[in-house]
Amino acid sequence: MKRLLFVVAGVAAAFCACSSSNAEAALQEAFGINTRASAPVFLGVATVSATEIRFQFSLPVALLSARFSPDMDVESATEGTDVVITVSGGAAAGERVTADILVEDEHNNTLHTLTSFRTRNDRLPSFVLTEIRTETSKPKGEFVEVKLSSDGNLGALRLFSATNGVDAPLFEFEPVEVKKGEYVVIHLRTYEDGSVDEDGTDLAAASATEAQSTARDFWLPDAVERLRKTDAVFFLDQDDAVLDAVLFSADGTWGSKTYSGDMAKAAQMLGEQGAWTATSAGVVPAGGVPAPADAFSSANTTATRTICRREAAADTNTAGDWYITVGSGATPGKPNNTGVYAPKK
Repeated sequence: MKRLLFVVAGVAAAFCACSSSNAEAALQEAFGINTRASAPVFLGVATVSATEIRFQFSLPVALLSARFSPDMDVESATEGTDVVITVSGGAAAGERVTADILVEDEHNNTLHTLTSFRTRNDRLPSFVLTEIRTETSKPKGEFVEVKLSSDGNLGALRLFSATNGVDAPLFEFEPVEVKKGEYVVIHLRTYEDGSVDEDGTDLAAASATEAQSTARDFWLPDAVERLRKTDAVFFLDQDDAVLDAVLFSADGTWGSKTYSGDMAKAAQMLGEQGAWTATSAGVVPAGGVPAPADAFSSANTTATRTICRREAAADTNTAGDWYITVGSGATPGKPNNTGVYAPKK
């Protein structure tokens, strides 16, 4: 103990007597401490393929250990700022996985990271948005409906509304096998018992108001507002590509100051990806940003008059694809009522 105290005291004295650079060298020599080396920082995770997951760090690192839940076997791992781990087995396509990762940099700094991701789902079905209710009349809440045009799996598909925040999904699907021709309804409020997600083969599992035994129903918890009459509804895949969208405005603006920024941000993204076309200027510019005048007018929607797609028409990604159905014409989980609301003059 006396000898150790002597060494420490000697190094401390040398540290005080030396310049900053010499002091750092003394500490490195005595204790293996690199006072200039900054530790790596975890930046994010992404699924590259069905068997590869990329973990990003601020500095080059090497993998020391990796554990996953559900269990997956680690086959190999690269080194660098991007650590790509090749895995096998254990999780379904689009399933949420927890990763417990330990890495080390060249200075022996270690970083323990606990994070989650969804496995790659390359079997998302093709679909179109078909009906949206923007208002509620208890026990009937707002909903978003799509119709599937191919078989597939819904795992990792994400639903957004602009006024709920363009960076946080309203709903993210667990792995669910679906069939061409099915209607999928995401109910944005829960009012009743029987509001259960139909993620299996029984399409009659949900018994709440407006649940259809021929459609697949999903429910967001609680009875809070998540959609407004001026809003954007869109679906993103795992690469943040827009799969379908509808942009609507109640008064020809992007709404109140509270939501106008997110509305403008959503409109720009939808325009850049070609998911909604800017036509109000009389031209159709590639990647043009839609203005409020390009949005579908939702002024006459009510809890019974919903925004409906013209299901028999081609999808043009414009307001012309949509209409407001007649009073009491809402049909969640069924083909749209083709009656068009006509305002009284």
